[in-house]
Amino acid sequence: MGREEQIIEERIKKIGELKKEGVDAYPNKFDKKNSVGECLKLKIGSKVKTAGKLISKRKLGKISFSKLRDSTGDVQLVLQDGKTPEKIFSFFSKFIDAGDFVGTEGEIIKTKTGEISILVKKLELLSKSILPLPEKFHGLQNEEERLRKRYLDIFMNPEVMKMFERKSKFWQSMRNFLLSKGFMEVETPVLENTPGGAEAKPFTTHHNALDLDVYLRISPELWLKRLMVAGYPKVFEIGRIFRNEGMDAEHLQDYTQMEFYWAYADYNDGMKLVEEMYKKIAKEVFGTLKFKIKEFDVDLGKKWETYDFVEMIKKMTGVDILKSNEKEIEKKLKELKIDYDKKGFNITRGVDNLWKYCRKKIAGPGFLINVPVFMEPLAKRKKDNPNLVERYQVILAGSEVGKGFSELNDPIDQLERFQEQQKLRELGDEEAQMENDEFVEALKYGMPPTTGFGISERLFSFLEGKPIKECVIFPLMKPEK
Repeated sequence: MGREEQIIEERIKKIGELKKEGVDAYPNKFDKKNSVGECLKLKIGSKVKTAGKLISKRKLGKISFSKLRDSTGDVQLVLQDGKTPEKIFSFFSKFIDAGDFVGTEGEIIKTKTGEISILVKKLELLSKSILPLPEKFHGLQNEEERLRKRYLDIFMNPEVMKMFERKSKFWQSMRNFLLSKGFMEVETPVLENTPGGAEAKPFTTHHNALDLDVYLRISPELWLKRLMVAGYPKVFEIGRIFRNEGMDAEHLQDYTQMEFYWAYADYNDGMKLVEEMYKKIAKEVFGTLKFKIKEFDVDLGKKWETYDFVEMIKKMTGVDILKSNEKEIEKKLKELKIDYDKKGFNITRGVDNLWKYCRKKIAGPGFLINVPVFMEPLAKRKKDNPNLVERYQVILAGSEVGKGFSELNDPIDQLERFQEQQKLRELGDEEAQMENDEFVEALKYGMPPTTGFGISERLFSFLEGKPIKECVIFPLMKPEK
């Protein structure tokens, strides 16, 4: 029998013994009065009642020490012969193990080594652990295991716990900012007949009650713009998005995204609002505007640049994308040794790959503007150059971290662009957008001038300085073999 199997057997035996003594190893409730963090701040001699999980236990003769942890910190529990009731001391020694949840009452003391501790007067078992915790220095070192058993990763690593607290604050800060600007939060469908609002391959599923194959949304955009048609002036949504594409340090298939739409405003107004929002979130969540992201030093507090899409590509590759054809673009990709998907290849995908090559050298912060109309089927054309659209993307550390534009509200132009996208799909481009006649019909009733913007949780992972998968609380993993 291995060591772990022996521990499991011993703990199951303890549960049986507790039942015989009339002790419930899994009681329903404990009246916790103080968090561990509060206990650590109280005066010596203060009476406390707290609870948490024991992460260690050691006995030295007539005194026993253990560490109690909750989400606010760790505190030492001291059980001492003559000061802790004998019945409590005996119960603790016989039945309590590291990993158990316990509730305790006692007095704040300072040990000879100067450590703030709780001298235990009462103790109650709240949940008996059967499996042992990972060893402090050897457990959960494997990344797959850490992500698969995230509950242990969070508990054993306080910094991971703090990261997800920051992530919660990140979304709340964004929500509060938009609410303060007069935006209304809404919810739109996740299941759709026709996915739209982005260039991505969707997931499909089956709706049993309607006996209908449906898609999981790749963006809430087309629903939110219908609300502009309905007459709402400012709306936003924070929700899950699903894209059946590749995985890397910056991309996942299911993630959280925010999109806002603002009537009677254009992309210039959007850029000003987005810059203000990014700075506010960074300051509130991280306490700074300066970040080390990959190999870049990024200062959100400095003047944000603007980068011309056409000119940047021309400067870095020598290609004028407005004058080049599909074959010339593909030739340049091969010359620069840029990997690209040959299935469904077209000028849109070619230019996109050229741009991805260029953007890796840009630190930001700044806005990428002046994108060709063939790259963006949902944005308004520029008045002074109808070959370009009023679109912008936030550039940070060589990547795009947010996209917005002046929304296309001409139903005839929109239908024509959808039809062009549909042709690309028929030629094998699975990311091209589908024709959405219901959305075009909504536009025919009239949508005011509108600007929109979307940002995913990639921004949080960038500011956190970690791959996006690390920043997802329970990422999808392949089942263990």
